[in-house]
Amino acid sequence: MDSTAKQQKRKARQRRIRSRVSGSKERPRLAVFRSNKHLFIQIIDDTKHVTLVSLADTGITKGKGKRVERAKELGKSLAKKAKEAKITKVVFDRRGYAYHGIVQAVAQGAREGGLEF
Repeated sequence: MDSTAKQQKRKARQRRIRSRVSGSKERPRLAVFRSNKHLFIQIIDDTKHVTLVSLADTGITKGKGKRVERAKELGKSLAKKAKEAKITKVVFDRRGYAYHGIVQAVAQGAREGGLEF
């Protein structure tokens, strides 16, 4: 399967997920984006179209453990920032990625940090 077909399939999955998942003031959306090198996570209020909390692993050095371990730590630190912003419940948006590996580690880290899905 060539790369354009893969991208098109992921975009279709992303549209399908976003049609069902939407963030509100009470339960904002936790969106995960992973590139080949970095991981970006943010908590978004879709009613106001505002990003409430965001984090990226660009500041973390590569030598600090494996990528899955860094993703889990990033999820924990996002949960800490969310608690400071008085956010306790979120809706998880995996953005078309399979729920394993890095995406699953972010979710587990956020749950361990105190966020409820």
